[in-house]
Amino acid sequence: MKAPRIFCRSILVSFAVTAIAASATPEPVTDIGNRRELFVDETLVAGLQGEASLRLHHPVPQEIAIVHDEPWEGAGSSYHRIFKDGDVYRMYYKSWQIKPRHKEDPVNPHRCAYAESDDGIHWRKPNLGLHEFNGSTDNNIVMPSGPRDGFVINAAHPAVFKDTNPDAAPEARYKALFRSDEPKGLVAYQSADAIHWELLTDKLILRDGAFDSVNLAFWDDVKQEYRAYWRYFAGGELEDLHRGARSIRTATSKDFIHWGNQADLAYVDSPEEQLYTNAIKPYFRAPHILMGFPLRYVERGYKPAPGQENDELSHAEKTKDWSASLLALPDVAHRKMRGSYHERFGSAITEGLFMASRDGVNFKRWNSAFLRPGIERSGTWNYGHQYIGWQMVETKSALAGAPDELSFYAVEGYWVGKSSSLRRYTLRMDGFVSAHAPMAGGELVTKPIKFSGDKLKLNFSTSAAGSVWVEIQDLDGQPISGFALAECEPLFGDTLVREITWKQGSDVSSLKNRPVRLRFVLKDADVYAYRFGE
Repeated sequence: MKAPRIFCRSILVSFAVTAIAASATPEPVTDIGNRRELFVDETLVAGLQGEASLRLHHPVPQEIAIVHDEPWEGAGSSYHRIFKDGDVYRMYYKSWQIKPRHKEDPVNPHRCAYAESDDGIHWRKPNLGLHEFNGSTDNNIVMPSGPRDGFVINAAHPAVFKDTNPDAAPEARYKALFRSDEPKGLVAYQSADAIHWELLTDKLILRDGAFDSVNLAFWDDVKQEYRAYWRYFAGGELEDLHRGARSIRTATSKDFIHWGNQADLAYVDSPEEQLYTNAIKPYFRAPHILMGFPLRYVERGYKPAPGQENDELSHAEKTKDWSASLLALPDVAHRKMRGSYHERFGSAITEGLFMASRDGVNFKRWNSAFLRPGIERSGTWNYGHQYIGWQMVETKSALAGAPDELSFYAVEGYWVGKSSSLRRYTLRMDGFVSAHAPMAGGELVTKPIKFSGDKLKLNFSTSAAGSVWVEIQDLDGQPISGFALAECEPLFGDTLVREITWKQGSDVSSLKNRPVRLRFVLKDADVYAYRFGE
């Protein structure tokens, strides 16, 4: 197959030279070594031509993974934390039966419960025998709320993780953040077995924040530090939910006890939006990239015209102003009942977003939803729907012979009925965003990079008639002899890894540590990731 003629090489050369000439100084060169690079942001993208674009992809719904129907659980159960630990998958979550009017049942306050799995698909609730409920310890409760270790612990917001810091002590191999209601702040716990927990320090580790959502932390293997993310109200207070924006704050630490470098997250080309959770963590296949899955909160109810606001209206009266679309959503009677207590409890809708960062503070947040509420059915399109658990894990595909995929978990039935549930979703490995072009064709050129490795390998997908070509260019946009587009063997298929081959072969070792650009030419194709390796 001949190289595509849709874009003349001179156009791309002109494009690349123009980009360089527009800058007073040469473009910086990013040394990517042999790490995997994804198109989740524009950090390494110089430009797109033709019909090429960066396309956000979406997880596919699968089965219900777990139902929170035990007496100590209920419709308020959410805030799931999931990770793979050797041969077992571990899950921690808020266990709570919410009353219809958003009041805690005094016999069933917040608890942190535990589940586990051998495959990330089929889950069980082990009998831990640790904490009493209704006179029995036959349950999976791993941490109750209440007075403990000099704090009043609120176990609704569990943030449990396995510490990959090689210097972590054996008794602190697992760490967790729990919220303290008195005094207010975050408390650090440690565990040797992920089940039995003890205080790491008798001091609050963080005090400045709302802390009413999932407050999480992890060890960053790339930057060799701990990083925390928590809920913050920018310009307002938690007690006044209509002031300020629900935002996200971060900090770093070397010892998990003393924290500094606090900063509010900043976003590229994103409007101010209400973000409930963040679910941020390094992506395990490219740990230099932090990925987050915040919950976007949108109120679609009472919106009076400017100058016609009436603060004396009751919440029930405000529900009378709801639109036909809001009233057409599932569980309308239940929605109205919740709205009569506080209008936003019935009118708010939530969904999952996707964002990525290289420094932990500045994020590319994709403004379109990553996980929409989906087809209307009972337990969906409500406040708390699509809380994405922290975080994705690798699981087997249901298709025989297919490679492993990513599994996500998101909440359904929040506040509806007597139990919430957790649905599993799947996504292709690295499949968050692709460099995409339809059959009409398009091109992507990278910014200058250096690499180590002998082969260039892609995670890509085409149609039967589609193709991917790759050219390696010098900094001026000129093709390097032996690696020009006309010498590239076109790729077609659908695989997580395949070598790029030119007429002379696939060995690119002669270009190691030399600044180059990559030019991808696409027809009815998606490229999700690339990597130089053996």
